[in-house]
Amino acid sequence: MLIAELERGLLRGEEMSGAELVLQELRRSVRESGRQSQRIGNLARMFFQPLEPFLVDDVADHKHCGRIARVSLEPIWEWISRDLMAGEAKAASEEIGKLLIADDSARAEQITRGFQDRAVERMQAALDAAASDDKARRRLSAQVATPRAFEDVQAILGALKARDALDRLASQLPGHIKNLADAPLVQVKAWLDSPLYSHPNIFLYALVLVMSRLAARWQLIRLAIKAAGSDNAARVSETPYAVAVTIVLAETERMVAELKNDLKSGRGVAVAALLKDIHDAARGLRTELDLGVDTPWGQKLAHLRADISDLLKNEIESMPGRVRRLLRQRPSREIAPGATLDQSDVAETEALIEFVWVCRNYASELAINEMTQRVYSEVEQYLDAGTRNLLDALRGAGEADLSFRRSQVDAAIRFCAKVFGQEYAALLSKAAEVALTNERKTAKA
Repeated sequence: MLIAELERGLLRGEEMSGAELVLQELRRSVRESGRQSQRIGNLARMFFQPLEPFLVDDVADHKHCGRIARVSLEPIWEWISRDLMAGEAKAASEEIGKLLIADDSARAEQITRGFQDRAVERMQAALDAAASDDKARRRLSAQVATPRAFEDVQAILGALKARDALDRLASQLPGHIKNLADAPLVQVKAWLDSPLYSHPNIFLYALVLVMSRLAARWQLIRLAIKAAGSDNAARVSETPYAVAVTIVLAETERMVAELKNDLKSGRGVAVAALLKDIHDAARGLRTELDLGVDTPWGQKLAHLRADISDLLKNEIESMPGRVRRLLRQRPSREIAPGATLDQSDVAETEALIEFVWVCRNYASELAINEMTQRVYSEVEQYLDAGTRNLLDALRGAGEADLSFRRSQVDAAIRFCAKVFGQEYAALLSKAAEVALTNERKTAKA
């Protein structure tokens, strides 16, 4: 039961620390005991293995071509194993379980490929029926039970049909392409120009596969520019590689949606890498392609940049208020004896300052330049003037409010380290120690 649950979780894309290690130990235990176990997750995981380059941790109702939301896999597998191939799925699952226990992975892969081939036939038949019959389409939607049931099945079917061609391309591509330019660009385009990838469906997934190997995914558009021999959007749109621009715009849109979710969940202060990826994609699209504001691609990019600005506005503009709330001068009567600032609140504000600093690096491309400069300048001025008041309050603190005054100064030191640098923070820390020393001497006297 534990093996089955762990494998279901991995299939759903859940992050489970140590899950693979636990599974290895459980499987070893099963082999040593001679017991039979239900390998519920094995067939499903091997069935979906060819889809890995196209999977994305996205919401189930996404609309990004060539990408498959990971959360859609489990309901689709249930549909396949329950409604399309119930008996075959059970038999194949049991056989693969025995083969994996016996460490015969080659035979297990062979059985999986045969099962995939039969599943493709059944899935295509279900789609054909749904395309010509509204009742069949509604039944398919109910059975698959994802927001985009028809499109999800089409996406998985397309990737599985292109499996062999994509396997060949995957074996040719480097595992990691740091910069898609010069010789690597020419070589990748030569592979993609092969008749093997001439079908639009296969070509789409081939481009997404290439994108999955890129250090900077936006560089996929360089294939379109190379094919057109120009950076003009109109000329690029006339080539088969035009879909590469659509893929990159969709990927940028997906990252913006991820940023939105992170900001809503309170993880916005930890998305520096995501923000950099969005910035680089927007800059690459804008500088390497002559999109023009009147082109569909140009309008899409402008819309995305506006969305980013709106998303970041509240987070950025909240920073001065959070700093003031923590560091404002309070009368002693408002401070409970022995009280201190909430350290989690201090840490979140410190991270927010760092987040806004990161935003400054990408401000011009993300249309937040004026906002970040204004907010950061406001915080600089407040800290520069406010720390003197905090030190004065610390010098005059009594026994009841001393710990609170010290926690405010400590918070100010952390904030100043982010805004002005470590040298400034070190000087402030020494000033705080002097203030405490003087306070203790006065109290002793």
